[in-house]
Amino acid sequence: MVEPTDAQPQDGDAPSPARDPRSLETLDVDNRRVLLRVDFNAPLRGEGDTREVADDTRIRAALPTIRHLLERNARLIVCSHLGRPKGKVAPELSMAPIAGRLAELLGKPVKLPDEVVGDGATKLVNDSRAGEVVLLENLRFHPGETKNDPELAKALAKLCDAYVNDAFGACHRAHASVVGVPGLVRAHAPGLLLRRELDALGKVTAELEHPFVAVIGGAKVSDKLGVLVALTERLQAGDAIVIGGAMANTFLMAQGRELGASLVERERLADCKRVFDKAAARDVRVLLPLDLRCGTGLDDATATLIDAAQGVSSGRMALDIGPRSEENFAKAIASAKTVFWNGPMGVFENPAFARGTMAMAEAVAACPGFTVVGGGDSVAALNASGKAEAIDHVSTGGGASLEFVEGRELPGVAALA
Repeated sequence: MVEPTDAQPQDGDAPSPARDPRSLETLDVDNRRVLLRVDFNAPLRGEGDTREVADDTRIRAALPTIRHLLERNARLIVCSHLGRPKGKVAPELSMAPIAGRLAELLGKPVKLPDEVVGDGATKLVNDSRAGEVVLLENLRFHPGETKNDPELAKALAKLCDAYVNDAFGACHRAHASVVGVPGLVRAHAPGLLLRRELDALGKVTAELEHPFVAVIGGAKVSDKLGVLVALTERLQAGDAIVIGGAMANTFLMAQGRELGASLVERERLADCKRVFDKAAARDVRVLLPLDLRCGTGLDDATATLIDAAQGVSSGRMALDIGPRSEENFAKAIASAKTVFWNGPMGVFENPAFARGTMAMAEAVAACPGFTVVGGGDSVAALNASGKAEAIDHVSTGGGASLEFVEGRELPGVAALA
């Protein structure tokens, strides 16, 4: 086992990682090699050498931390995953387009080795000077990344003198670059983005101000059951849980509604009833769609509006919430002092069934309370609506934010303690 490097003084008990992790501002980075874990898992477009970043939101989110470290003369080594190459080199998922866009945003060269770790990467890092940037190749090209392989963690740790994690979107994964490296490098700290994420999400958990409204959407109850149960145990009278998307179908069926050909998780009906019972015991409202936009398939160009109480006929699918539901949900959101939204209200990719999600974007943006939004489709709807700037915090981690709100310990955050 490799002993941790760069020991720091111990001041009593380790602080809670969600409240007081080590400070980036006090980390010694001057002319030192700093490994910065970021989440640059950005969508790409084009083919071959013409590939480029289609949306640089995640790259821009990490810029404050990157610039902070460069201004303090760090020799910066940036690393991230991109897509799911499953431990094999996939040229179409190379970090080259990411390196190009990062160089444009920083106004300086970004060096890219052709490997994650190895002699080439080591030489490029060791030859770098203060204020220079090296971006390692896609971490998931190495089979040890997702397995938290100690040999990969050791190799990454040898590249640096200090470690910074600014990849909140990966903090719920116990991967080598997320939990293995900080276990070997004592000089470690959260980045500015990670710190903002923890502070903002703390306001919808430990520091929650009521009334609170959670807007939860998406396809499956099984994906969100943990956070729904946790919320029903944490909320109080006057709070509300708004449920939309295909997962609302299962809740509607649990109330005895007919859902036709809609996506329903019949094995989760008992879980839905459990959520209803727990919410009722605490006088917490569970708001379901009153009406639904339906179609015969996911690619239908037009939607048929039906009353949820009358049920969905055979051969039709509920694919979005309707206007009465939008109004009812928006009314609950408008009176909240805290709002957390994760997940679309329908098949957001199809314009015919995107209206419900867009309506939630507008309602959350108009809420005068503290608002947090996470999840790819929810954020995309915000951006499309032009309302993103009205949100107090847009989270860069959909799955990580859900697990945090659920109350689960995030491995990447715990590793910084």
